[in-house]
Amino acid sequence: MQISGNTIFIPGGTGGIGLALAVRLAARGNTVTIGGRRPADLERITTEHPELDAVVIDVADPSSIAHAAAEVIRRHPELNVLVTMAGIMRVEDWHSADGFVRSAEAVVTTNLLGSIRLIGAFIAQLGSRPDATIMTVSSGLAFAPLAATPSYNASKAGIHLLSESIRLQLADTDVRVIELEPPAVRTGLLPGQSQSAVAMPLEDFAEEVMAILERDPDVREVQVENVKFLRYGEARGDYEQVVARLNRLDPHGR
Repeated sequence: MQISGNTIFIPGGTGGIGLALAVRLAARGNTVTIGGRRPADLERITTEHPELDAVVIDVADPSSIAHAAAEVIRRHPELNVLVTMAGIMRVEDWHSADGFVRSAEAVVTTNLLGSIRLIGAFIAQLGSRPDATIMTVSSGLAFAPLAATPSYNASKAGIHLLSESIRLQLADTDVRVIELEPPAVRTGLLPGQSQSAVAMPLEDFAEEVMAILERDPDVREVQVENVKFLRYGEARGDYEQVVARLNRLDPHGR
């Protein structure tokens, strides 16, 4: 993915990693549209950042995805990059069904099925462009589990294998697949995470991601240094120690 000259859609772009990247990508000469569920948030952000366009989208709702995709493509027929940023993370107790079933359904619907539906809504558009990119968003927790968030871990592991699989299928097209693998970042993903001492500062994360994309336009997995501890535990042979340390240092995902 070239660092400039793209037309990009980032659902889940009203805060956290999505907004941080949207602002930086727009500053690098890209046309960027963000998506979110709340019109008031979108209006506030586009007032603060008039370089961004915005559409309402709920990635848990298939009809909302379809409507937003049509609107984004209508406004920006040159669109060539989709970032499947939207996601939720919930602490769950799997000792009884009351502690996890409804939460798990919501997490999988948003994180995994939402990404699948987004790709489905944009794949024809992306396939029509000479240089297109799907950027999926998994997590370091796709590779080492946090005990408190089983459904989130599973959904992000699913995103990782989805990314690997569709990269193979789309190898005969001009659509590239890049997987962004964040570590814990200081965002509002969970209560208290934005002040976490063990989470990476958002600004530092976003700057490192941009540097990676600029340095290596053909990168397949965008990995800041902080995520490699989780990503390569099995390859290094210290997976059990990684899991133990992860859950000792950060037992509630914060």
